[in-house]
Amino acid sequence: MDKKIGLKEAISIGIGGMVGGGIFAVLGLAVALAKGGTPISFLIAGLIALITSYSYVKLSLRYPDRGGTVKFINQGFGIGVFSGGINNLLWISYIIMLALYASAFGSYAPNLYQITSDATIDSHIYASAIIVLASVINYYSIAVVGKIEAYAVIIKLVILLTFVGFGAYGLIGNPHVTQLSPTHWEAPFKLLTAGMVIFVAYEGFELIANAAPDIINPKKNIPRAYYGSVIFVIFLYVIIAAITVGSLDFAQIATAQDYVLAEAAKPMLGKVGFTVITIAALISTFSAINASLYGGSKVNYEIAEDDELPKEFTRSLWNQPIGLLITAITTLILVNNLKLESISTAGSTGFLLIFAIVNYTGFKLSKEINGRKSIPFIGFIFCLVALVALLVQHFSESKSDVFIAVGIIVFCFLLEFLYKQSERRTSTK
Repeated sequence: MDKKIGLKEAISIGIGGMVGGGIFAVLGLAVALAKGGTPISFLIAGLIALITSYSYVKLSLRYPDRGGTVKFINQGFGIGVFSGGINNLLWISYIIMLALYASAFGSYAPNLYQITSDATIDSHIYASAIIVLASVINYYSIAVVGKIEAYAVIIKLVILLTFVGFGAYGLIGNPHVTQLSPTHWEAPFKLLTAGMVIFVAYEGFELIANAAPDIINPKKNIPRAYYGSVIFVIFLYVIIAAITVGSLDFAQIATAQDYVLAEAAKPMLGKVGFTVITIAALISTFSAINASLYGGSKVNYEIAEDDELPKEFTRSLWNQPIGLLITAITTLILVNNLKLESISTAGSTGFLLIFAIVNYTGFKLSKEINGRKSIPFIGFIFCLVALVALLVQHFSESKSDVFIAVGIIVFCFLLEFLYKQSERRTSTK
């Protein structure tokens, strides 16, 4: 890359990565789990992301590399089954995020135009179609992907900030504001687990790591980019959650769970607000799918290049890494076979484990990266506690979600183990 990245662009990468399709996909799910305490759940998830960003800052300054998280984990643990398993999980987590974004697109799109009389069928048609369209764009031109993301970040932020402005004003005199009182909160443990289910809405800040080698004046701008983007998004999500809970009755939120943000615009702006937020959701989720397809294929390529997946994954198909096609096909399978909550739980489980390992890497390499030991260690403990809480809570409510999430992790490590075993057998022949 010849073009260097300034602070504004670096912050935009972080904000754009987080405020993609996540908030549109998981807001209704968050309210279903936390009720009036939804803003607290978003705050808890955001604080864990903020603590984790410290490790990313120090690692990005010491090991600036476009491989980002993949390179950090390899630096901390070397090339082996463990690092390979975690990096495979990162790739699969990208695929899970793609399925989440596509699911959100499929939930919002029928509100503008219904294809059939069955909303479920419409949702699957739209979700599948947007993955195919984004794949075609990625194959056609990466430059187009970049342009779509650049414009989408501006559009979705303008619309969301407008929603915040009108929404805050609309709360005055709204009888549903009382739902925000502690009497309507779920128990503390459930607030924590709700925050962990929706943790996927924050994971995008790690994309700054991939841009670290190109950031101007990195010692100043890398910390500002990470902390600035995460703090901004925490405030944005908490305010949006408060407006949503304070604008609609819980029964209305449950009915419109999959497109609740659009429904929350109705009390202030009527049908026009509903339509505008729906369009914003479609733009956001489409841009997130576009960027994540590219990012997922690059992660797959980086892992194979580091010899943690077969070298066949470094090959090109139609002038793009073969991982792009595999990522798109796997996403189509997931989005048409898993429920939204299963997808969100699997995504959050994956990223909590990945961030726990990145935090442990920051702790382990504290001398090399000139960082404190305490903050990465706290981040490591918080991520693990949050991960265990998420799995324990969900095991009592939906064992299948837990089995899916744990099964994906086991699959990633098993895949790496079998690959390393086959490599050893080949080398001894």
